[in-house]
Amino acid sequence: MAVWEYKVISSGKGGFATPALLESFLNQLGTDEWEIVEFRGQADNPLAFSGLARRPTQRDWTLEDAAAAAARAEADKLRVEFEAKFRSATTAAAPAEAEAPVHEAGREVDGLRRLRDTDRDSDPDAPETDAPEDEWDKLGSGDELPTFFEAMRPHLRRNQRGPGFSVGVDYLAKKWDISEDDVIGALKECGLDIPDDEDAKITHVEYDGDIYWVNINRRGELWVNTKEKSRPVFRTVQAARVEPEEAAKAPEAPHPPREEREPRQRREPAETPSDAPGVPLPTGPELLDRIRPFMRKNRREPGGSGSMSFLSRALKCSESALVDAFTSMGLNANSAAGDPPVFVEIGDESWWLNKDSRGGIWINARAGRAQEPPGADQPPSDAGAPAPGNVFAAVRLLLKETKTGSVAAPVERLAGDLGKSTDDLLGALTASGLRIPEKSREKPVFAEHAGEIFWLNLNGKGELWLNAKVSKYSDGGDGGRRPRPKRKDAPDGEAPSEAVSEAPSQG
Repeated sequence: MAVWEYKVISSGKGGFATPALLESFLNQLGTDEWEIVEFRGQADNPLAFSGLARRPTQRDWTLEDAAAAAARAEADKLRVEFEAKFRSATTAAAPAEAEAPVHEAGREVDGLRRLRDTDRDSDPDAPETDAPEDEWDKLGSGDELPTFFEAMRPHLRRNQRGPGFSVGVDYLAKKWDISEDDVIGALKECGLDIPDDEDAKITHVEYDGDIYWVNINRRGELWVNTKEKSRPVFRTVQAARVEPEEAAKAPEAPHPPREEREPRQRREPAETPSDAPGVPLPTGPELLDRIRPFMRKNRREPGGSGSMSFLSRALKCSESALVDAFTSMGLNANSAAGDPPVFVEIGDESWWLNKDSRGGIWINARAGRAQEPPGADQPPSDAGAPAPGNVFAAVRLLLKETKTGSVAAPVERLAGDLGKSTDDLLGALTASGLRIPEKSREKPVFAEHAGEIFWLNLNGKGELWLNAKVSKYSDGGDGGRRPRPKRKDAPDGEAPSEAVSEAPSQG
C-alpha cells in the first residue's frame, strides 16, 4: 500500500510573469514526481493559482518495480562512466595519466595464468563461458527472482475471520498482470491443493516457518491464507496412577479458618416433598424449643419470628400440621392481615401468630408479657415497659424541640433516661400503635395522644427516633378531637391523609 506525502503549491499573490515560467514550474513538479490533485486558478489572472500536490513515499513491491529500479541504477552507472571518458578525451592539455597494464586474456592480476577449457574452441556455436556475466543477465535469471511466497507477502492483509493473513487469487492476478489460471497453477506447483467447494478438506504446507493453505468462500472466490507456525510450549508425559491406599496416605489439607468450620446460625433446610408422610410434632413448650433455633430477629419490633413455610421444612412436617399444633396451644392463625394479634403468655415470653400481605403465616415471640393495643381488655402488665397510652406521657417530656417545629429524641437515649431496655420501650411503643420502619423514607404510622401525634422514623445513619407534634385535627390539650374536614376530592367517609393508623406487628 502506497504512503503519500503532500505539498501545497501556489504561484503567489500576483502569479507568474509569463506563461513560460508557469510551464517551467509545473514541469519541475513532474520531474520531482509530484502529482497535482487539486488546481485552482483565478478568473482575473490565468497565471495565478493555488493547489495541492502529492507523491508516494512507499510503494507496493512488484517485479516490474524491481526491474525498473535496476535499469535506472544501471543507466546512471553507464552515464557516469561515459561522462568520465568524455572529459578525459576532451582535455588535451592535461598530462596523460599512467594507465594500468592491460591484462592478457586468460591471466589474473597476480600474473598467473588461469586454467580454461579448450575442448570447445573448434565449436563456433559454443557459448563464451569465460566472459563475465552481465548484470542484466543476472536480473533475468530465475535465481534472482523472488519465490512465489515472497512475492505474495507484500499483498497479504490481516484476516478478518481468523488468525493470520490472507489475499485473494484474483487480486494477485491483477497485481502481477497475469491470469488467475497462472496463479492457480503456481499454487499447485508449490504444493497447495485447490478446494472444489467451501466444505472441502483443507491441506496445509509449510514454508520458512509459516503455514499456507487455500480456501474457497461462498461466492466461489479463492483465497490464500497464511499464519505463523505454532511453537510447542509443553510436552506430554505419562503420569502414574495412584491406588486408594496410597491416596489415603497423602498429607491432609490445612484446616480451614474457624469462621469456615463453624456452622451458620440459621441454615436453609432441604426441601421436603409435599406428599411426604408427616413427622410427629412435640407439643407445648417442647415445640417452641424446637423452633426457637430456626427463628430470626424480628425486623419491625423486638423479639424473633419465623414463617410457617420455613419452619415446616426445618421440622420436616407439613405446614398445616405445624399450624394445627400452634392452634392447639391457643395461638390464633385465622386472623386477617392487619388485625390485632392475640398474645399468648408461655413462660416468660409472649407468642402470637399473624399474616403478612401475601397471606403467609408467621409466628412471633418476645421476652416479657405483651401489651394489648389501647382499649383492649388487658390485665396489668408486670413487665418493665410502660403501659400503652402511658408510654407517650412518659416519654413526652424527654423529647426536645427540633428546627421543624416538632419534638424528637433517639429511642435508645429515651430508654436510658427511663431506665428501661430499648426492646422494652419499643415493645410498649409498638403495642400503642406505632410501627418500626424498615427504611428511612418509609411512610410512618401515626398514633395520637393528648392532642399530639407520635411516630417512629429512621435517619440517614440508621438511628431510630421517636417524633411528636401537635395534630391539626385536635383542639389542644384536652385530647378531644374535632370533626375531621373532608377533602374536596374525597368521597363521603374517607379520612384525610394524616389519619391515625394502629397497625399490628408482623413478623
